[in-house]
Amino acid sequence: MHGVEGFMYPNEVSLYWSVLIVLYPYITGLVAGAFILASLERVFRVEAVKPTYRLALLTALAFLLVAPLPLQLHLGHPERSLEMYMTPHRSSAMAMFGFVYLWYLMAVLVVEIWLDYRADIVKLAQSTTGWKRLLYRMMTLGSYNISPRALRIDDRAGWFVTLIGVPSAFLLHGYVGFIFGSIKANPWWSSPLMPVVFIFSAMVSGIAAVMLLYMVSMRLRRQPIDMRCVDTVARYMFYIFIIDFSLEMLDLLHRIYEADESFRSLDFMVHTKLYFSQIVLQIYIGTLIPILLLALTQVVKLSEIARKRIYVVAGSLALIGILAMRWNVVIGGQLFSKSFLGYTTYKMALATREGLLVSIALTILPLPILVFLIKILPPWARESHTPATVVASAD
Repeated sequence: MHGVEGFMYPNEVSLYWSVLIVLYPYITGLVAGAFILASLERVFRVEAVKPTYRLALLTALAFLLVAPLPLQLHLGHPERSLEMYMTPHRSSAMAMFGFVYLWYLMAVLVVEIWLDYRADIVKLAQSTTGWKRLLYRMMTLGSYNISPRALRIDDRAGWFVTLIGVPSAFLLHGYVGFIFGSIKANPWWSSPLMPVVFIFSAMVSGIAAVMLLYMVSMRLRRQPIDMRCVDTVARYMFYIFIIDFSLEMLDLLHRIYEADESFRSLDFMVHTKLYFSQIVLQIYIGTLIPILLLALTQVVKLSEIARKRIYVVAGSLALIGILAMRWNVVIGGQLFSKSFLGYTTYKMALATREGLLVSIALTILPLPILVFLIKILPPWARESHTPATVVASAD
Protein backbone atom coordinates (compact mmCIF):
# COMPACT_ATOMS: atom_id res chain seq x y z
CA MET A 1 0.00 0.00 0.00
CA HIS A 2 1.15 3.55 -0.74
CA GLY A 3 2.74 5.26 2.26
CA VAL A 4 2.97 2.06 4.31
CA GLU A 5 6.20 0.20 5.17
CA GLY A 6 6.54 -3.24 6.71
CA PHE A 7 3.70 -4.98 8.53
CA MET A 8 0.75 -2.80 9.57
CA TYR A 9 -2.51 -3.97 11.06
CA PRO A 10 -5.49 -2.88 8.93
CA ASN A 11 -6.80 -0.46 11.56
CA GLU A 12 -3.41 1.30 11.78
CA VAL A 13 -3.01 2.35 8.15
CA SER A 14 -5.04 5.57 8.53
CA LEU A 15 -4.52 7.95 11.45
CA TYR A 16 -7.60 8.58 13.55
CA TRP A 17 -6.23 11.67 15.33
CA SER A 18 -5.42 14.43 12.86
CA VAL A 19 -3.81 17.87 13.08
CA LEU A 20 -6.89 19.14 14.96
CA ILE A 21 -5.92 16.95 17.90
CA VAL A 22 -2.47 18.55 17.70
CA LEU A 23 -4.05 21.99 18.06
CA TYR A 24 -6.18 20.97 21.01
CA PRO A 25 -3.34 20.44 23.55
CA TYR A 26 -1.42 23.33 22.01
CA ILE A 27 -4.24 25.83 22.57
CA THR A 28 -5.06 24.55 26.07
CA GLY A 29 -1.36 24.85 26.86
CA LEU A 30 -1.40 28.52 25.91
CA VAL A 31 -4.37 28.98 28.24
CA ALA A 32 -2.66 27.32 31.19
CA GLY A 33 0.63 29.14 30.64
CA ALA A 34 -1.02 32.56 30.33
CA PHE A 35 -2.94 32.01 33.57
CA ILE A 36 0.21 30.89 35.40
CA LEU A 37 1.88 34.13 34.32
CA ALA A 38 -1.10 36.12 35.65
CA SER A 39 -0.86 34.27 38.96
CA LEU A 40 2.71 35.50 39.45
CA GLU A 41 1.36 39.00 40.13
CA ARG A 42 -1.82 38.11 42.02
CA VAL A 43 -0.71 35.16 44.18
CA PHE A 44 3.09 35.34 44.30
CA ARG A 45 3.25 39.17 44.36
CA VAL A 46 5.79 39.53 41.55
CA GLU A 47 5.11 43.23 40.98
CA ALA A 48 7.41 43.45 37.96
CA VAL A 49 4.98 41.47 35.76
CA LYS A 50 1.99 43.61 36.74
CA PRO A 51 1.65 45.27 33.27
CA THR A 52 0.92 41.84 31.75
CA TYR A 53 -1.56 40.68 34.42
CA ARG A 54 -4.83 41.67 32.79
CA LEU A 55 -3.55 40.95 29.29
CA ALA A 56 -2.64 37.42 30.42
CA LEU A 57 -6.15 36.86 31.79
CA LEU A 58 -7.81 38.06 28.58
CA THR A 59 -5.39 35.99 26.50
CA ALA A 60 -6.26 32.90 28.51
CA LEU A 61 -9.99 33.56 28.03
CA ALA A 62 -9.66 34.14 24.27
CA PHE A 63 -7.77 30.89 23.72
CA LEU A 64 -9.97 28.95 26.14
CA LEU A 65 -13.08 29.87 24.15
CA VAL A 66 -11.48 28.36 21.03
CA ALA A 67 -9.94 25.31 22.76
CA PRO A 68 -12.92 22.91 22.29
CA LEU A 69 -13.47 23.80 18.61
CA PRO A 70 -10.79 21.39 17.27
CA LEU A 71 -12.49 18.56 19.16
CA GLN A 72 -15.90 19.62 17.87
CA LEU A 73 -14.70 19.64 14.26
CA HIS A 74 -13.05 16.26 14.75
CA LEU A 75 -16.23 14.61 15.99
CA GLY A 76 -18.47 12.86 13.49
CA HIS A 77 -21.54 14.07 15.41
CA PRO A 78 -20.48 17.23 17.28
CA GLU A 79 -24.03 17.78 18.52
CA ARG A 80 -23.62 14.71 20.72
CA SER A 81 -20.85 16.35 22.73
CA LEU A 82 -23.47 17.74 25.13
CA GLU A 83 -24.22 14.18 26.21
CA MET A 84 -21.11 14.12 28.41
CA TYR A 85 -22.74 16.79 30.60
CA MET A 86 -26.20 15.22 30.58
CA THR A 87 -25.06 11.63 31.11
CA PRO A 88 -21.61 11.87 32.76
CA HIS A 89 -19.35 8.85 32.46
CA ARG A 90 -16.86 8.97 35.33
CA SER A 91 -14.68 6.17 33.96
CA SER A 92 -14.03 8.03 30.69
CA ALA A 93 -11.08 10.44 30.83
CA MET A 94 -12.23 12.29 27.71
CA ALA A 95 -15.79 12.69 28.99
CA MET A 96 -14.72 13.97 32.41
CA PHE A 97 -12.44 16.50 30.76
CA GLY A 98 -15.58 18.39 29.72
CA PHE A 99 -16.24 19.09 33.40
CA VAL A 100 -12.63 20.17 33.92
CA TYR A 101 -12.98 22.61 31.02
CA LEU A 102 -16.31 23.98 32.28
CA TRP A 103 -14.94 24.39 35.82
CA TYR A 104 -11.91 26.30 34.64
CA LEU A 105 -13.89 28.53 32.26
CA MET A 106 -16.88 29.45 34.41
CA ALA A 107 -15.73 28.98 38.00
CA VAL A 108 -12.17 30.27 37.73
CA LEU A 109 -11.24 32.40 34.73
CA VAL A 110 -14.48 34.29 34.13
CA VAL A 111 -14.99 34.91 37.85
CA GLU A 112 -11.46 36.26 38.30
CA ILE A 113 -11.77 38.57 35.30
CA TRP A 114 -15.12 39.86 36.57
CA LEU A 115 -13.78 40.52 40.06
CA ASP A 116 -10.71 42.31 38.73
CA TYR A 117 -12.67 44.44 36.26
CA ARG A 118 -15.78 45.09 38.37
CA ALA A 119 -14.89 48.69 39.27
CA ASP A 120 -14.09 49.46 35.63
CA ILE A 121 -17.32 47.81 34.46
CA VAL A 122 -19.41 49.88 36.87
CA LYS A 123 -17.78 53.14 35.74
CA LEU A 124 -18.15 52.21 32.08
CA ALA A 125 -21.82 51.34 32.65
CA GLN A 126 -22.32 54.86 34.00
CA SER A 127 -20.26 56.72 31.38
CA THR A 128 -21.01 54.96 28.07
CA THR A 129 -24.12 55.07 25.89
CA GLY A 130 -25.93 52.85 23.42
CA TRP A 131 -25.23 49.13 23.15
CA LYS A 132 -22.05 49.42 25.20
CA ARG A 133 -24.01 50.83 28.13
CA LEU A 134 -26.44 47.91 27.92
CA LEU A 135 -23.54 45.43 27.71
CA TYR A 136 -21.71 46.88 30.71
CA ARG A 137 -24.91 47.02 32.75
CA MET A 138 -25.43 43.32 32.09
CA MET A 139 -21.82 42.66 33.09
CA THR A 140 -22.28 44.41 36.45
CA LEU A 141 -24.76 41.67 37.43
CA GLY A 142 -26.65 44.34 39.34
CA SER A 143 -23.71 45.20 41.63
CA TYR A 144 -22.78 48.91 41.52
CA ASN A 145 -21.05 49.15 44.89
CA ILE A 146 -17.44 50.25 44.33
CA SER A 147 -16.73 51.58 47.79
CA PRO A 148 -13.25 51.00 49.23
CA ARG A 149 -14.58 48.16 51.40
CA ALA A 150 -16.29 46.47 48.42
CA LEU A 151 -13.13 46.73 46.33
CA ARG A 152 -11.05 45.23 49.13
CA ILE A 153 -13.48 42.29 49.24
CA ASP A 154 -13.17 41.95 45.46
CA ASP A 155 -9.40 41.92 45.74
CA ARG A 156 -9.39 39.25 48.45
CA ALA A 157 -11.94 37.13 46.58
CA GLY A 158 -9.91 37.50 43.39
CA TRP A 159 -6.78 36.36 45.20
CA PHE A 160 -8.62 33.28 46.48
CA VAL A 161 -9.99 32.47 43.00
CA THR A 162 -6.49 32.81 41.51
CA LEU A 163 -5.15 30.54 44.23
CA ILE A 164 -7.70 27.92 43.18
CA GLY A 165 -6.96 28.65 39.54
CA VAL A 166 -3.27 27.70 39.73
CA PRO A 167 -3.91 23.97 40.41
CA SER A 168 -6.90 24.19 38.08
CA ALA A 169 -4.60 25.38 35.27
CA PHE A 170 -2.28 22.47 36.01
CA LEU A 171 -5.26 20.13 35.97
CA LEU A 172 -6.56 21.59 32.69
CA HIS A 173 -3.43 20.83 30.73
CA GLY A 174 -2.01 18.04 32.87
CA TYR A 175 -5.24 16.19 32.14
CA VAL A 176 -4.37 16.26 28.43
CA GLY A 177 -0.97 14.74 29.17
CA PHE A 178 -2.67 12.22 31.43
CA ILE A 179 -4.93 11.09 28.58
CA PHE A 180 -1.90 10.34 26.41
CA GLY A 181 0.28 8.95 29.19
CA SER A 182 -2.40 6.53 30.36
CA ILE A 183 -2.62 4.74 26.98
CA LYS A 184 -0.38 1.81 27.87
CA ALA A 185 -0.78 0.17 24.45
CA ASN A 186 1.30 2.93 22.86
CA PRO A 187 4.92 3.03 24.10
CA TRP A 188 5.45 6.50 22.57
CA TRP A 189 2.84 7.95 24.94
CA SER A 190 2.94 5.60 27.91
CA SER A 191 5.19 7.53 30.27
CA PRO A 192 4.49 8.84 33.79
CA LEU A 193 6.37 12.01 32.84
CA MET A 194 3.95 12.84 30.02
CA PRO A 195 1.53 14.98 32.14
CA VAL A 196 4.44 16.81 33.80
CA VAL A 197 6.16 17.53 30.47
CA PHE A 198 2.85 18.81 29.06
CA ILE A 199 2.39 21.16 32.02
CA PHE A 200 5.85 22.73 31.84
CA SER A 201 5.80 23.03 28.06
CA ALA A 202 2.39 24.70 28.38
CA MET A 203 3.83 27.22 30.82
CA VAL A 204 6.63 28.02 28.38
CA SER A 205 4.24 28.53 25.44
CA GLY A 206 1.73 30.60 27.42
CA ILE A 207 4.39 32.89 28.88
CA ALA A 208 6.01 33.31 25.46
CA ALA A 209 2.65 34.16 23.86
CA VAL A 210 1.74 36.79 26.47
CA MET A 211 5.23 38.32 26.27
CA LEU A 212 4.97 38.67 22.49
CA LEU A 213 1.41 39.99 22.66
CA TYR A 214 2.43 42.58 25.25
CA MET A 215 5.35 43.80 23.15
CA VAL A 216 3.25 43.95 19.97
CA SER A 217 0.35 45.73 21.69
CA MET A 218 2.66 48.35 23.18
CA ARG A 219 4.17 48.92 19.75
CA LEU A 220 0.73 49.31 18.16
CA ARG A 221 -0.37 51.72 20.89
CA ARG A 222 2.88 53.69 20.47
CA GLN A 223 3.59 53.26 24.17
CA PRO A 224 6.99 52.45 25.72
CA ILE A 225 7.59 48.83 26.65
CA ASP A 226 8.19 48.26 30.34
CA MET A 227 11.57 46.52 30.05
CA ARG A 228 11.61 45.61 33.75
CA CYS A 229 8.40 43.68 33.13
CA VAL A 230 9.59 42.00 29.92
CA ASP A 231 12.97 41.11 31.46
CA THR A 232 11.21 39.47 34.40
CA VAL A 233 8.77 37.55 32.19
CA ALA A 234 11.65 36.35 29.99
CA ARG A 235 13.60 35.27 33.07
CA TYR A 236 10.72 33.12 34.32
CA MET A 237 10.29 31.71 30.84
CA PHE A 238 14.00 30.82 30.79
CA TYR A 239 13.84 29.01 34.14
CA ILE A 240 10.73 27.02 33.20
CA PHE A 241 12.19 26.24 29.77
CA ILE A 242 15.24 24.64 31.39
CA ILE A 243 13.02 22.48 33.62
CA ASP A 244 10.89 21.47 30.65
CA PHE A 245 13.91 20.51 28.54
CA SER A 246 15.45 18.62 31.46
CA LEU A 247 12.27 16.58 31.92
CA GLU A 248 12.13 15.73 28.23
CA MET A 249 15.78 14.64 28.26
CA LEU A 250 15.13 12.60 31.43
CA ASP A 251 12.28 10.82 29.66
CA LEU A 252 14.55 10.18 26.65
CA LEU A 253 17.37 8.80 28.83
CA HIS A 254 14.90 6.54 30.61
CA ARG A 255 13.70 5.13 27.28
CA ILE A 256 17.29 4.59 26.09
CA TYR A 257 18.29 2.87 29.33
CA GLU A 258 15.16 0.72 29.45
CA ALA A 259 15.48 -0.23 25.74
CA ASP A 260 12.40 -2.48 25.69
CA GLU A 261 11.02 -4.25 22.61
CA SER A 262 9.64 -0.98 21.23
CA PHE A 263 12.90 0.97 21.43
CA ARG A 264 14.24 -0.03 18.02
CA SER A 265 11.00 1.03 16.35
CA LEU A 266 10.90 4.37 18.19
CA ASP A 267 14.57 4.99 17.43
CA PHE A 268 13.89 4.37 13.74
CA MET A 269 11.01 6.87 13.86
CA VAL A 270 13.18 9.59 15.40
CA HIS A 271 15.89 9.16 12.77
CA THR A 272 13.53 9.01 9.78
CA LYS A 273 9.91 10.16 9.79
CA LEU A 274 10.19 12.49 12.79
CA TYR A 275 13.74 13.69 12.30
CA PHE A 276 12.83 17.15 11.04
CA SER A 277 9.88 17.77 13.37
CA GLN A 278 11.55 16.42 16.52
CA ILE A 279 15.32 16.80 16.16
CA VAL A 280 15.42 19.94 14.00
CA LEU A 281 12.23 21.83 14.90
CA GLN A 282 11.50 20.75 18.47
CA ILE A 283 14.97 20.28 19.95
CA TYR A 284 17.35 22.51 17.99
CA ILE A 285 15.21 25.38 16.67
CA GLY A 286 12.40 25.34 19.24
CA THR A 287 14.34 24.54 22.43
CA LEU A 288 18.12 24.89 22.35
CA ILE A 289 18.27 28.15 20.39
CA PRO A 290 15.65 29.95 22.58
CA ILE A 291 17.34 28.70 25.76
CA LEU A 292 20.74 29.92 24.57
CA LEU A 293 19.31 33.28 23.52
CA LEU A 294 17.57 33.75 26.88
CA ALA A 295 20.71 32.63 28.70
CA LEU A 296 22.67 35.26 26.78
CA THR A 297 20.44 38.01 28.19
CA GLN A 298 21.10 36.71 31.72
CA VAL A 299 24.90 36.62 31.55
CA VAL A 300 25.70 39.49 29.18
CA LYS A 301 24.62 43.10 29.65
CA LEU A 302 22.87 43.92 26.39
CA SER A 303 21.19 47.07 25.18
CA GLU A 304 17.43 47.46 25.42
CA ILE A 305 16.87 47.11 21.69
CA ALA A 306 19.04 43.96 21.57
CA ARG A 307 17.06 42.37 24.41
CA LYS A 308 13.78 43.19 22.69
CA ARG A 309 14.90 41.48 19.50
CA ILE A 310 16.16 38.45 21.39
CA TYR A 311 12.89 38.13 23.31
CA VAL A 312 10.85 38.29 20.08
CA VAL A 313 13.01 35.64 18.40
CA ALA A 314 13.17 33.38 21.48
CA GLY A 315 9.42 33.66 22.12
CA SER A 316 8.51 32.93 18.50
CA LEU A 317 10.87 29.94 18.29
CA ALA A 318 9.55 28.60 21.59
CA LEU A 319 5.98 28.66 20.25
CA ILE A 320 7.13 26.79 17.14
CA GLY A 321 9.02 24.26 19.24
CA ILE A 322 6.06 23.54 21.54
CA LEU A 323 3.77 23.12 18.51
CA ALA A 324 6.31 20.68 17.04
CA MET A 325 6.33 18.81 20.35
CA ARG A 326 2.53 18.45 20.23
CA TRP A 327 2.80 17.26 16.61
CA ASN A 328 5.42 14.65 17.51
CA VAL A 329 3.33 13.34 20.39
CA VAL A 330 -0.03 13.17 18.62
CA ILE A 331 0.97 12.34 15.04
CA GLY A 332 4.25 10.57 15.82
CA GLY A 333 2.54 8.22 18.25
CA GLN A 334 0.32 6.92 15.45
CA LEU A 335 2.92 6.40 12.70
CA PHE A 336 4.23 3.02 13.87
CA SER A 337 2.43 -0.28 14.24
CA LYS A 338 1.82 -2.08 17.48
CA SER A 339 3.66 -4.94 15.84
CA PHE A 340 6.80 -2.70 15.79
CA LEU A 341 7.38 -4.02 12.26
CA GLY A 342 5.61 -1.40 10.15
CA TYR A 343 5.18 2.32 9.64
CA THR A 344 2.60 4.53 8.00
CA THR A 345 2.52 8.18 6.90
CA TYR A 346 0.25 11.13 7.56
CA LYS A 347 -0.69 13.41 4.70
CA MET A 348 -2.51 16.55 5.81
CA ALA A 349 -5.24 17.73 3.47
CA LEU A 350 -5.57 21.38 2.50
CA ALA A 351 -9.22 22.45 2.58
CA THR A 352 -11.06 19.63 4.35
CA ARG A 353 -12.69 19.84 7.77
CA GLU A 354 -9.50 18.56 9.38
CA GLY A 355 -7.09 20.16 6.91
CA LEU A 356 -4.41 22.82 6.94
CA LEU A 357 -6.62 25.85 6.24
CA VAL A 358 -9.03 25.02 9.05
CA SER A 359 -6.09 24.48 11.41
CA ILE A 360 -4.60 27.86 10.52
CA ALA A 361 -7.99 29.52 11.00
CA LEU A 362 -8.42 27.94 14.45
CA THR A 363 -4.91 29.01 15.45
CA ILE A 364 -5.59 32.64 14.42
CA LEU A 365 -9.19 32.79 15.70
CA PRO A 366 -8.25 33.60 19.34
CA LEU A 367 -6.48 36.79 18.20
CA PRO A 368 -9.61 38.65 16.91
CA ILE A 369 -11.45 37.41 20.00
CA LEU A 370 -8.66 38.88 22.12
CA VAL A 371 -8.88 42.19 20.23
CA PHE A 372 -12.64 42.31 20.96
CA LEU A 373 -12.06 41.53 24.65
CA ILE A 374 -9.43 44.28 24.85
CA LYS A 375 -11.88 46.75 23.27
CA ILE A 376 -14.54 45.85 25.82
CA LEU A 377 -12.24 45.41 28.82
CA PRO A 378 -9.07 47.49 28.30
CA PRO A 379 -6.18 45.95 30.26
CA TRP A 380 -3.96 49.02 30.29
CA ALA A 381 -5.16 51.20 33.19
CA ARG A 382 -5.50 48.84 36.12
CA GLU A 383 -3.70 51.08 38.57
CA SER A 384 -6.50 53.64 38.64
CA HIS A 385 -8.99 51.24 40.24
CA THR A 386 -6.98 49.27 42.75
CA PRO A 387 -8.33 49.31 46.30
CA ALA A 388 -5.27 51.10 47.66
CA THR A 389 -5.71 53.95 45.17
CA VAL A 390 -9.40 54.29 45.97
CA VAL A 391 -8.71 54.38 49.72
CA ALA A 392 -6.03 57.02 49.25
CA SER A 393 -8.36 59.20 47.20
CA ALA A 394 -11.11 58.80 49.79
CA ASP A 395 -8.74 59.94 52.55
